[in-house]
Amino acid sequence: MTDPNIPNTPSVHPAQLAAQLIWSQWQSGQVLSALPDACRPLTVEQGHAAQAQLPAVSGRTVVGWKIAATSANGQAHIRVSGPLAGRLLSGQVFDSGATVPSAGNRMRVAEPEFAFVAGQDLPPQTAPYTQEQVMAAVASLHPAMEVPDSRLEPFTAAGEAQLLADNACARHFVLGPAAPDLWRSVDLSAHTVQARVARQQASSYNREGIGANVLGDPRMALTWLVNELSRLGITLEKGQVVTTGTCMVPLELEPGDAVSADFGPLGSVAMHFAP
Repeated sequence: MTDPNIPNTPSVHPAQLAAQLIWSQWQSGQVLSALPDACRPLTVEQGHAAQAQLPAVSGRTVVGWKIAATSANGQAHIRVSGPLAGRLLSGQVFDSGATVPSAGNRMRVAEPEFAFVAGQDLPPQTAPYTQEQVMAAVASLHPAMEVPDSRLEPFTAAGEAQLLADNACARHFVLGPAAPDLWRSVDLSAHTVQARVARQQASSYNREGIGANVLGDPRMALTWLVNELSRLGITLEKGQVVTTGTCMVPLELEPGDAVSADFGPLGSVAMHFAP
């Protein structure tokens, strides 16, 4: 029996079919328990291949990258062995203070993050990039906030390959203003972040995070991402942003919430979760 969710194009590569189906689910706001057998990625390589088709399938451009599961708790939550890279696509990135869509979002969390903008291309190379090489290529640091989501339900049982195909749960992203240059002399691993969720109909709350929650240091997470892209034959391009993963337990959201994260002398970022 033909699966109605899969286009009737048997000559299309399974990676492209997976991307088409994932993108159609994003457009409709629907979820899947799993991708169909005909296009379900079973390995990390197949998951990456499916994700790589998303820009062409969606008609969007890659404006940056995200890292999911940069803490042991995050990895345990989604049952993966390490961090996952995902693409930030055009049309999904907002400036600080924006209203971020809530419709169809089942995760309903915001994640305060340290984000970096590349000041030059970092192309694939044989030897791993050192942290010093990567940081020398960074143009700016930004307070940021990710609002992730997944088209797989339950996403915690989807497995690494399918989560990669689902773009490592990338959904919406809020980029704050560039931090003052003093950030280069700050120990980001020890840097604390204060977040607040303000609610109209229920109790507001605060939460604190620290840079060490991001693979030990946001700079280490950025270096991991650059080397992961290098391994995949991908250049981190000048001007692209990399958001390095949540520095605290994700902030639970309800539609209408106002969210802010104070990075102290490095600045702040804020958003509204649409009613």
